[in-house]
Amino acid sequence: MALLLKILGALGSLAALVLVVVALLKDLIALVGILLIVLKIAVIVVFVAVLILILFLIFRDRCRRRAEASDF
Repeated sequence: MALLLKILGALGSLAALVLVVVALLKDLIALVGILLIVLKIAVIVVFVAVLILILFLIFRDRCRRRAEASDF
């Protein structure tokens, strides 16, 4: 009887360990998903910022050229 309880205790410990690992992996997968979403948003924000910067520089250059042309 004691041997049976010892075997069942070991199997229960192993099952609990497996369930804990599965739960932690599930949380890790969710964390990686959230981090990927944050990374995608950051890439989009940087792209939009660079695009706005390029448009601003084009507009500034056009204004400067107009000012130089009107000076002559």
